Amino acid sequence: MSNDGVDKGRRRLLIGATSAVGAVGAVGAAVPFVASWNPSAKAKAAGAPVRVKIDKVEPGQQVVAAWRGKPVFVLRREQAMLDALPQQDATLRDPASNESEQPDYAKNEHRSRNADLLVMVGLCTHLGCSPKLFPEVKPMDFDANWQGGYHCPCHGSKFDLAGRVHQGVPAPTNLPIPPYSYLDDNTIIIGIDEENS
Repeated sequence: MSNDGVDKGRRRLLIGATSAVGAVGAVGAAVPFVASWNPSAKAKAAGAPVRVKIDKVEPGQQVVAAWRGKPVFVLRREQAMLDALPQQDATLRDPASNESEQPDYAKNEHRSRNADLLVMVGLCTHLGCSPKLFPEVKPMDFDANWQGGYHCPCHGSKFDLAGRVHQGVPAPTNLPIPPYSYLDDNTIIIGIDEENS
């Protein structure tokens, strides 16, 4: 059979059109595939910073926020609570917080940006239970030397009012301090470290 009657221009047009449609189809198939590599909205929200209003938190009171699926304790400390902190150093496993997880700005006696406001992850470093706050600076039934703080009811770990762990308890380290900063006098944002953002 002879190719004399074949229109070469028409052949080129059909080959070009077929190639273009194939290329568009390949790109169309690749876009959802590449988009699937991005984290979902739920995953993004799980690690998103959290704003906490602190203007209504009275001295001696605590509010709990959720950040990355963990409770974060925000405690407004009274002066008596702050005065009790250095008195407990001899009973603490890591009073200077050398082995603990916290940003540099929280590596101080009160483990916070401002002495009166403590922000820390509310999970015991032993097995992840949530310790209970005992804000009273007075001895308790479970410890005659107690000066207020957090007590984990699961296995008896104790932490002072800066989240520092006592000696002789199962918890190995102090309660972690998350990155946080002040948006203004009434609001903190957990998950953003203004020095390293």
